[in-house]
Amino acid sequence: MNARPCGRFAPSPSGRLHLGSLVAALGSWLFAHAAGGRWLVRIEDLDREREVASATRHIIATLAAFGLHPDAPVVRQSTRTGLYRAALQRLADAGHAYRCWCSRGDLEPLGGIHPPTCVARPGPREPAWRLRVGEACLGFDDRICGPYRQQLATAVGDFVIWRADGACAYQLAVVVDDAAQGITEVVRGADLLDSTPRQLLLQRLLGLPQPSYAHLPLVLDAQGRKLSKHEDARPVEAGAPLPALRAALRVLGQQVASAGSVADVLAHALRTFDAERIPASRAPDDCRSA
Repeated sequence: MNARPCGRFAPSPSGRLHLGSLVAALGSWLFAHAAGGRWLVRIEDLDREREVASATRHIIATLAAFGLHPDAPVVRQSTRTGLYRAALQRLADAGHAYRCWCSRGDLEPLGGIHPPTCVARPGPREPAWRLRVGEACLGFDDRICGPYRQQLATAVGDFVIWRADGACAYQLAVVVDDAAQGITEVVRGADLLDSTPRQLLLQRLLGLPQPSYAHLPLVLDAQGRKLSKHEDARPVEAGAPLPALRAALRVLGQQVASAGSVADVLAHALRTFDAERIPASRAPDDCRSA
């Protein structure tokens, strides 16, 4: 029997929600509920230096104002370190991960791509842990962008899964959490498309199920840059949600109800949801000869 569909929205608490993050939340909500599934919210708060006080409270309140209510209690990554440590230990015990003292300066002569071994000498500072990527070309069929493949060794090299400051890195945490929460479909912004092969490799090495993926179009500013909470993108107005809600639906290529409440607009969007109408971002084949 197939698992009940389950999607998620996983913001970092580095600021308030802007239109781009609303598009990601709404898109993941529509995919999950149109399939008769559940929709969860996970706060990715491992990077404490970037965390903004009260951002989590504002994010949850803003989602509620837009009618986007999670189907289970909100989870925070900062409470799940034990799960991440167990996954790291499994990878290390199997020889898939190794300690690394390399700094960004050490990697500059290599174009920032980490080779299959640490190029720095062990020192007094704490090391990070990196995953061995080998020579495999990993790919998947994105539900919006189409086929995407990547040669990890030439695109990113061995990558950090546990930071030198003692925190779990994003790639490992998101894979562990998606499996633990039963996520069957990952719907997120297209800026994370090229992260997916790294996550596929971690899923394979840890024996975890692979969800489906759908990468949504990004909302860009006047200069063509992705909207970012770190660049003072204007937050959406929780007190007057309808204009931003309709704008997010237009970004997703969906039909937009011309009148009604937030609940009415969402109900109409859910009845008429068509994933084929979502604009696709370019997904180049990134498998190259070493």
